Amino acid sequence: MDSTDHVTVDWDAARDTNRANWDDRVPIHEGAYDVAALDDPEHRSDVVRDDLPALGPWLPSGTLEGLDVCHLQCHIGTDTVSLAREGARLTGVDFSAPALASAAALAERLGLDVTWVETDVLDARAAVTGDFDVVYTSIGTICWLDDLDRWAAQVAGLLRPGGVFFIRDGHPALYALDEDAPELVTRHRYFPDGTAQQWEDAGTYVGEGTVANTRTYEWPHPLSEVVNALLGAGLRLRRLDEGRTLPWRFSPRMEEDGHGSWVWPAADRDRMPTTFTIVATRD
Repeated sequence: MDSTDHVTVDWDAARDTNRANWDDRVPIHEGAYDVAALDDPEHRSDVVRDDLPALGPWLPSGTLEGLDVCHLQCHIGTDTVSLAREGARLTGVDFSAPALASAAALAERLGLDVTWVETDVLDARAAVTGDFDVVYTSIGTICWLDDLDRWAAQVAGLLRPGGVFFIRDGHPALYALDEDAPELVTRHRYFPDGTAQQWEDAGTYVGEGTVANTRTYEWPHPLSEVVNALLGAGLRLRRLDEGRTLPWRFSPRMEEDGHGSWVWPAADRDRMPTTFTIVATRD
């Protein structure tokens, strides 16, 4: 995996480059994600299984039953259909047409009625019809976005008054690490400067196979930037947590925890967070 830092790139060009890469990931992830397990009506994706206990206390009845939920950057829909199985009315949003086609086929096979919207997440408010009780995003999402103020404005615009926003994502301190180092060593920027990190990688974070479009662009976003973007959009911060597990193997040094997640070796587990979770509401 090769990277070049401080790359100046136009957002439209970067988004289109990233979309080509994510289009290529779809058949790989269809094989790597545990899609067949969803044939069991009681099954939920590992991501949703972990997120629901953190989200539940902020919902009117403690559950998603009967609520309108918008899932941003939904990819192939395994988390989206898992949320729908909690009794919510789901709208899934993504910029990849092949990913949404895969998601739609999955929902149809499972007998779930989900609305799918193809759009850049930074244009989500204009593209999506209606407003929502919950806007949800998780996990590995906002590093692909250059403008968190614009992103937070979409979130706030999609929420109805009293609505809840939930995000769990990779911790920016984690993303600053050298994933291949034999110990915790910082390699990448933590703070933004308006430029992107350019990556060349034929693989993806999970599954066998390679992509034809190997280039991607990412942007570092410190925790303060995420919080301030949401506050600036008029949302009220309700809770901020930091976690010790990940649903993918960030580093070869990580170990399986026996519950579908990955953790640092015991000696490092309390030294470096892996995720952050934010709950915010619209007044």
